[in-house]
This record gives sequence, structure tokens and C-alpha cells, in this order.
Amino acid sequence: MNLWLPFAVVLLGLFSVTGFAQEPVVRLYAGPAPGSADWKQTEQESRTNLWNTRVTFNVASPTLTVFRPPAGRANGTAVVICPGGAFFGLSIDSEGCEVARWLNQKGVTCFVLKYRLVECKTDDPTTEVMTRGPLEPVVAPIVKLALADGNAAIKYVRQHAAEYGVKPDRIGIIGFSAGGTLAVSVAMNYTPESRPDFAAPIYAVFNWAIKDHGVPTDAPPAFILAASDDPLGLAPQSVEIYSAWLKAGKPAELHMFARGGHGFGMKEQHLPTDHWIERFADWLEHQGWLTK
Repeated sequence: MNLWLPFAVVLLGLFSVTGFAQEPVVRLYAGPAPGSADWKQTEQESRTNLWNTRVTFNVASPTLTVFRPPAGRANGTAVVICPGGAFFGLSIDSEGCEVARWLNQKGVTCFVLKYRLVECKTDDPTTEVMTRGPLEPVVAPIVKLALADGNAAIKYVRQHAAEYGVKPDRIGIIGFSAGGTLAVSVAMNYTPESRPDFAAPIYAVFNWAIKDHGVPTDAPPAFILAASDDPLGLAPQSVEIYSAWLKAGKPAELHMFARGGHGFGMKEQHLPTDHWIERFADWLEHQGWLTK
């Protein structure tokens, strides 16, 4: 059965909290997502939580929300954006929609990915993730499903490149925290159809990544970024990603801010990390991905 929806762009009536018009949403699979066909949970949102941001949780049907650049500004580059949230939720604005809108102004067409998550037993994923005990055994099977969603997202954008005004050899992936785990997993596990042309794991949990076969011989260039004072102790894991890319002889750029903590995304903290996305844009420009 063909699991792809060639032209099925479904308007789900989703509005951003900042008042922008609704964006088209694409379902990645025609039916239940492979590997989780028996899931019964319903996607929900939390707006009052410990993370003080809108959080999407209980994702069972993966989607891409499409953010296009202003008319005449598209340069042919596309990015799949993977918000973080420990695989229990998605920080959908600060690590998703706001990133997309900023990159749109640089001419980049963006696709915010809602990938499959751990089923929450409560209506507050931010509290639940702190009370579930050791997370790795709970998260490990979900990472494999999320990787499939990431691969499917890259493949979808490439198959529909002409429709979105995207060049099929200029499709990258960026992810934050658990989304960074997903981004780096995709950058190490792909087929020719799902290979990203660049990858940007941002304060990624590399310990959770699927990296059984190491960095591929044709691995994409990597942009890696985190804060040294990450309270989850993840800074060394970004260094580990950088070292793995260098050892494999693949291009990589590493940025480590002295302060910034974890999960800063597009939040304003009056710290140098407020400008991290400008460094990412500098890198994209140097690679030639911001030119038409």
C-alpha cells in the first residue's frame, strides 16, 4: 500500500499563538503510522506547564506544518525542524514555529515535524517526564519510530520539491534536545531518498541517538551547538558529535556558548545564545544554501 499522500495537504485549523495565519499541515502517512498502528492516544496541547510554553504531546499521527518564505524570497533551501521535549512533548513554538518563521525571512522553506512521542498518562508532559524514573528504557523504542518519521519527512520534501519550490539537493534537518537526537539519528541512518543535505543537532541528547553503524561515509555536513552550562550535562555530548564527524572526515562546525542553559530555542534570555540562529544562518550562507 502506498503510504504517501502525494498531494494531501490537510488544513487542520491550527493557529499560532502569535496570531499568524494558519499554515498547511501534511500527514506523513496515509493510514496509521507503521510500527504504531495500535496506538489509541489523541494528540493534545498543554499551555500551562513547567516549561512555560505551548507543548504538544501524545503525537501518534506524524505531520509536517509548512512555512513558506515571503513571495519572491525563497532560495530553494528547505529545513525539517524537530522540536524537543524529551520525547514526551514538543516545544512547538520556541523550537519549531518561531524557528521556521525566522528562517523564512532568509528564504528557507521550513517544515515543522510532529514526530511520534511516548504516550503520556497525564495532561502535563512536563511534570510527567520528571516523575517517570529512568527515561532511556521508556524513550529507546520511541526514538526508532521518531527516526522513521524523520526519514519520511526528508523523503516527502524531496519527492515534493518542485511543488514547494525547493531544490532536492538542498534539504536539511535541525532539531533541539530530543529533536536533536532525532536530527543526528537521521544524519547517521538514511537511504538515498531520505539523506539530509545538512544536519544541525542543537543541544542534542547524543546518548539516545541511533548510531550503531557510526558516521556514514557520505554523511552530511553538521552544525552543532549547545551551552556549556547545560544543566542536563549535555555539552560534552555535542562535543562528541563534533568529534565523531571529524573522525569520519566529514565537515562539522561546533559552537559552545558559556551560558544559556538547556532548551533556550528562540527564547530571549539577554545572553549570547539569543543570537544562536544568526550563527546558524552564517553557516548556511557560507555553505551556499542561502543563495538562489
